[in-house]
Amino acid sequence: MTDRLPPQGRETPMAVHSWAYHEMIAKSLLGTGNNKRLKAAIDKAKRGEKVTLAFIGGSITHGAGADPLHTACYAYLTYASFKKTFGQTGGEAIRLIKAGVGGTPSELGMIRYDRDVLRDGAVQPDIVVVEFAVNDADDETEGVCYESLVLKALSAENSPAVILLFSVFESDWNLQERLSPIGRQYGLPMVSIKDAVTEQFRKTPAEGRVISKQDFFSDIYHPTNAGHAIMADCLSWLFTETDRSVMVSEDTVIDLPPVIGNDFSGVRLLDRRNGPDMVKIDEGGFRATDSDLQFAEMDDHSFGTPQFPNNWMHTAESDNESFIMTLRCKSLLLVYKNTGRDDFGDADIWFDGQHVKIAMSHTVKWTRCHAVILHRSEQSEEHRVEIRMAAGHESKRFTILGFGFVD
Repeated sequence: MTDRLPPQGRETPMAVHSWAYHEMIAKSLLGTGNNKRLKAAIDKAKRGEKVTLAFIGGSITHGAGADPLHTACYAYLTYASFKKTFGQTGGEAIRLIKAGVGGTPSELGMIRYDRDVLRDGAVQPDIVVVEFAVNDADDETEGVCYESLVLKALSAENSPAVILLFSVFESDWNLQERLSPIGRQYGLPMVSIKDAVTEQFRKTPAEGRVISKQDFFSDIYHPTNAGHAIMADCLSWLFTETDRSVMVSEDTVIDLPPVIGNDFSGVRLLDRRNGPDMVKIDEGGFRATDSDLQFAEMDDHSFGTPQFPNNWMHTAESDNESFIMTLRCKSLLLVYKNTGRDDFGDADIWFDGQHVKIAMSHTVKWTRCHAVILHRSEQSEEHRVEIRMAAGHESKRFTILGFGFVD
């Protein structure tokens, strides 16, 4: 289990060695799945070989609610526990990749996976934890983006173990019912924080309650230090159970009919850095670069990393010429900036001459990355995308952060 400090708002540490605590943690194990890949990663660590643990998700994976965020979040605590339990010579060979970005769903996660988890091919994670069970409520594909992300991770040449982590909101809500069939289809380990703690919240101390809802949550969405520690212990329990099990002989089968859909499993990021090498772009009035971006503390860093710095921005000083891109693709997503700033406005999106969407900068009034689908097809064809400031917004700012495309 993870080392424990008294969490925010608690007078004493949790009784982590009690039977009630162990029982709560054990309830989180929704399924061990096919253990071949995870057990292989654990065995590598025990031999002193390099093992990389990667985490991708929303604000909970980012570490929201934890203090300090970068070392009290569940991702770091899980990494530290894995290193202590299985690593050799102090665990120097164990590496952490943390890629949580607040307020973002798997629709954006699948686009930034290559950049933020694989680090553009420099990293091959052995274990990937996917945590979007509370961020995908507004997913316009109702699970296709999530399954596409899972398959994108599973299909890597180094055969990583992919773990589905189902976090929970204070309302006892998550998307476990929608997303867990994906885990069962591909034989993936699944850990449910909802299954572990919601029953606890209904108990009294006399009935063996380990933690109250008030002590688990820092607000209606995010865990406290105690909540993050419980999440880490739930993942560590999966590792323990896998370690003492017998490895199955057959690997996870990926080439199966999708449960919801796999339309975007081959999605790639296109931005100012690589766009000109892949497609034809006329920047028009979107010639500036926005540096006032959403930041996220990655890995074990205490400092924030700007999200989508290679962008195109329209400014008040720009002319009103359209951003025009011509590319061949099956599907296309736009990633743009949301903000509360009054000097940002809306943009009209045209696809093959048809108006398909108004991208509104104030969808939420804080700085975040927002992804929307512009086109979705089974056939790869050449398309023309035009983005221009909406009527009455010509003197406003608007930032195209990038695109996700399937060719």
